[in-house]
Amino acid sequence: MKVADLLIRPYTEADEEQVLECIVASLGGGPAGRRPPEFFRWKHYENPFGRSFILLAESDGRIAGVRAFMRWRFRAGSRDINAVRAVDTATHPDFQGGGIFTKLTLAALDAIRAEGTDLVFNTPNQNSLPGYLKMGWKTVGRVPVWIRIRRPVRFFMKLRSQEDAAAAAPAVDAPAAAEVLDTPGLEGLIASVDADRARLHTVHSIEYLRWRYGRAPLLDYRAVREDGMDGQATGIAVFRVRPRGGLWESTLSELIVRPGDRVTARRLLRRVAQTARVDHIACHFSTGSDARAAARRAGYVRAPGGITFVTNPLGDSIAPDPTSLPSWDLSVGDLEVF
Repeated sequence: MKVADLLIRPYTEADEEQVLECIVASLGGGPAGRRPPEFFRWKHYENPFGRSFILLAESDGRIAGVRAFMRWRFRAGSRDINAVRAVDTATHPDFQGGGIFTKLTLAALDAIRAEGTDLVFNTPNQNSLPGYLKMGWKTVGRVPVWIRIRRPVRFFMKLRSQEDAAAAAPAVDAPAAAEVLDTPGLEGLIASVDADRARLHTVHSIEYLRWRYGRAPLLDYRAVREDGMDGQATGIAVFRVRPRGGLWESTLSELIVRPGDRVTARRLLRRVAQTARVDHIACHFSTGSDARAAARRAGYVRAPGGITFVTNPLGDSIAPDPTSLPSWDLSVGDLEVF
C-alpha cells in the first residue's frame, strides 16, 4: 500500500483500540497469548519509571504503525541512567514495505534524546536486528542462559520437537507473586541488594517489583520467600511456568538475596525446583554473583546460544561502557519479552 502521506504523531489514549488492532495484526498475541487493554495499560501507563513514549504513523485515519519505548532506569554506583526499552514495534500488514519502522524509530530517537534519555536497549530477534544496527544500535553480546534439567528423558525427546507443550500446564505449588511481594519486610532486603553495585542494573524498589511481577496481567508470576530467625526477609525468588516449544519451563526472573548469602540463594533455587513438575528451569545470573555460584552448585549448566542484547547510547560518557557485556548485571526479568 502507498504510504507517502504518513502523519507521524504522538499516541493518545483515544488511539488505544486501533493501536491494539495494529499490534495484534502485526505481532499476534505475544508472550501472554493475547493483548487485552488491561495488559497494554499495565505495561505502558502504570510503569513506576513513567509512561511509555509512543509514536504512531497514521494514513487516511488508519493506524499504519506503532513505535513504543517503555521508560526504564538503570543505576551504576551512585549514578542513575534514564533509559527506554524498545517494545511493541508494529507495522500493520496493509502498510508493510513503506519504511514505517525506520521513520517512526528515527523520529522517536530525536524526541527521547531531546528530553534527556541516556540509553535505549532491547532484545531483538534475528529478523529485526539488522534494522537496529543500521540505525545506530550496538550489539552488546549474547546474554547466557543457564538451565537445570528436571526430566531428562522427556527434555531430550521434546527438545527439537515442533509440537506444542502438553495442553495442561503443570500445577504450581507457590503463591502468586503479588501475595508474596505485598508482605512486609522486603524493603530492607531490596535496599541492601541495590547498594554499591558498580555494574549497570535495573533500579529495584518494592514499587517496581510489585508492578513488574505482582500486577502483570495474564503472566501468572509466582514467588517464594526466605526469612531469617528475626522474621526479616533474607531472599526472594520470582518465576513463572511457561511452555517452551514442546517443553514446560520454569523461568526464574529474579533471585534476590543479601550480598554474600549463597546459602539462601541455594535454598530458593531448591524451592523453585520443587514447586512444579517442569522439564527444566531457566535463569541468568551475572558472573561473580552469589546467585550464579549457587546455580552452578545446584547443577545448572549453560545452554547453547543466549539472548541477543543491544543498546543505543544517546548520552555522553555513560560508565561503565553500556556496549560491553561485562558492564551489565542483569536478570531474566530485565530481558524477557512481555
